[in-house]
Amino acid sequence: MERTILHCDCNGFFASVECLLHPELKKVPMAVCGNPKERHGIILAKNERAKKYGVQTAETIWQAKRKCPKLVLVPPHHGEYRKYSALVNRIYREYTDQVEPFGIDESWLDVTGSRLLFGDGEYIANEIRERVKAEIGITVSAGVSFNKIFAKLGSDYKKPDATTVISRENFRSLVFPMPVGNLLFAGKSVCRTLSRLSIRTIGDLAQSDRAMISRALGKMGEMLHGYANGLDDSPVRSSYEEREIKSVGNGITFRRDLTGTDDIRLGVLALSDSVAARMRKYGVKCQTVQVTIKNPSLKSITRQKTLEKPTHLARVLSDTAMEIIADSWNPNAPIRMLTITGGNLVPEDQSFEQLSLFAKPDAPDLKKQEYLEQTLDRIREKFGRDSVSRAGILKNDLGIRTSEKTDPSNSKKDEQ
Repeated sequence: MERTILHCDCNGFFASVECLLHPELKKVPMAVCGNPKERHGIILAKNERAKKYGVQTAETIWQAKRKCPKLVLVPPHHGEYRKYSALVNRIYREYTDQVEPFGIDESWLDVTGSRLLFGDGEYIANEIRERVKAEIGITVSAGVSFNKIFAKLGSDYKKPDATTVISRENFRSLVFPMPVGNLLFAGKSVCRTLSRLSIRTIGDLAQSDRAMISRALGKMGEMLHGYANGLDDSPVRSSYEEREIKSVGNGITFRRDLTGTDDIRLGVLALSDSVAARMRKYGVKCQTVQVTIKNPSLKSITRQKTLEKPTHLARVLSDTAMEIIADSWNPNAPIRMLTITGGNLVPEDQSFEQLSLFAKPDAPDLKKQEYLEQTLDRIREKFGRDSVSRAGILKNDLGIRTSEKTDPSNSKKDEQ
């Protein structure tokens, strides 16, 4: 049976929610942005009035204000966005239990088994759009297709508040003229490589030699070549399916650049504490530690190190991260943003430490450290995350909070 997949995308989601909370914003060009004082000064979402001025998501505030001097800027309210996202997905689940969120404002739906109850994919998409608009007050664009990749291209094809059907009969005429960068997972680096091969549209990629693409991009190239030709059978996961966490990470864009070992250590300690606490909460340990550093010019490097044994301790994460930084970064070079990620996760009950007769006399007592950090978890769970913190973090001028909050510039922390 041919699958029917929907991809539903809430239009200008953050801005739409802000306009619901403050209806007066509907009458002016407005945008949701990060805090300029903490250097998250980019546009996160904009309403249709701002869009008419050419304001774009991810551009800087000064660029947006140059296009639209009267642009009204509002800070994000992530708790409200999560609440409205849950309301929208609740409507989706009335049509199928196979609902897979892709970020806070997008979801795939497999409605193959729902067609006898509700109608064909286009009918279901239109009914969902009308319901979300009437019951919640925001608009949705929907793509309908026979796979997830083309369904997402469909939701992007026409906005706002529209449904686009991409079928086996019309996908060449609709999809092939699109820029290859529209394809899911075709990032800037991939597009630069393809451009050197004179591949600029999805049609160019689809009609190219698969072996040539594989030589240029490896398995990623083979996957994208298949996507361009409509070859994607990846399932839409059930909303009730337990999802495996593949990594746990956190990043901070600092209020000022880190310069020197003391600054770097302070940032590393704060991030390691956050990442380790979340790993313990999830019941996992990491086998690798990865550090990403971004400088003021927004150029970044990523390095990682494999641990001798899995850990979920902040002390081990921070020590390892500092070793990585010492080996790969000049401590006097400024750092704008730092991310620490624990990868290659294993369940903590499947992580065993092999005892050694040759342990170093000065090796840290990790059992005591684990007891200490678990005690901190219990205190913070009972009295709040602000109740216990490192002395160096208190009243710092880097923008490091004792309460964990998501950095808008690096919002997808737990990869699933």
